[in-house]
Amino acid sequence: MAERTGAAAGAEAGTEGGQCVEVAAGSAAVHVRDSKAEAGPILTVSREAWAGFIELTASERRV
Repeated sequence: MAERTGAAAGAEAGTEGGQCVEVAAGSAAVHVRDSKAEAGPILTVSREAWAGFIELTASERRV
């Protein structure tokens, strides 16, 4: 994960809080982790896969 450029935490939390993820976009991949578990597992996906995920979730919100 040497390519990480910085993380952005999710802006929305559930009604009970603590349900955020951090996203770090690198040059070749995007890394996602639970903001409460800094030492926990990290999901790494290609930038293309992340873009597809964002596009899909954005379209689902419009329904």
